[in-house]
Amino acid sequence: MPLLQTNGINLYYEERGAGEPLLLIMGITAPGSVWEKHADDWQQHFRCILGDNRGVGQSDKPAGPYTTAQMADDYAGLIDTLGIEKVRVVGVSMGSTIAQQLALRHSDKVQSLVLMCPWARCDRTAEGIFRHMATIKARLRPEEFANYIQLLIYAKRSWDDDATYAGFLEGRQQAAVDAMPQPLHGLEGQAEACIAHNTLADLGKIKQPCLVIGGRKDIFTPEWMSQEVASAIPNSELHLYDDAGHAFHWECIEDFNPRVREWLLAH
Repeated sequence: MPLLQTNGINLYYEERGAGEPLLLIMGITAPGSVWEKHADDWQQHFRCILGDNRGVGQSDKPAGPYTTAQMADDYAGLIDTLGIEKVRVVGVSMGSTIAQQLALRHSDKVQSLVLMCPWARCDRTAEGIFRHMATIKARLRPEEFANYIQLLIYAKRSWDDDATYAGFLEGRQQAAVDAMPQPLHGLEGQAEACIAHNTLADLGKIKQPCLVIGGRKDIFTPEWMSQEVASAIPNSELHLYDDAGHAFHWECIEDFNPRVREWLLAH
């Protein structure tokens, strides 16, 4: 699978489907392959580009700290190297902060944006969570760290569902034998990018259509963060799932995939 040089690193990416390009940017700790169940739908209409952010997966993992502006420049280089003029962009969690910076720093490359569980700035609670995430990664076994992430991103409805809970257990088992775990310094670099991200004063400069989407039960990036982002971007609309957490795109996948697909086709 392809690696390309951009902004001083080797960036790994995969492509699926055909049509107008759609760049998918994943969140902290996760490689681009986590988009698989969403790309299965969207690749029927778009050329989906799934990247591994710096610090994770098969991309380079230089010493941090990283910044969201730096990571946006990584993707701007990918866009240029692939010979693409404009992309639609979907970013989740940290990926949404990178997408914001991409639209601000490289506006000519972005056609529209879907910002999933985004934030424009961290408060002390968010900063504490990101720092704690790095601290416990250094102390827990991989399966224990996976459990912590599950507790952070899934709402009660998922924990109460037997099939979903069985998936949690399987995910922890997979984490225990992962052949390519994220190194601690990669997570630390990404966490610092998340903490330092602050675009609130600049979001009014984003003129592209934007869908902001999140979950009302999100304890990781609470709904006030999505509301603040949507209020600051002029041409935006907001959708919040009532009974879903940070992983609303999994908890509500039957609605989420077609909702985003149809919005992207219209924008």
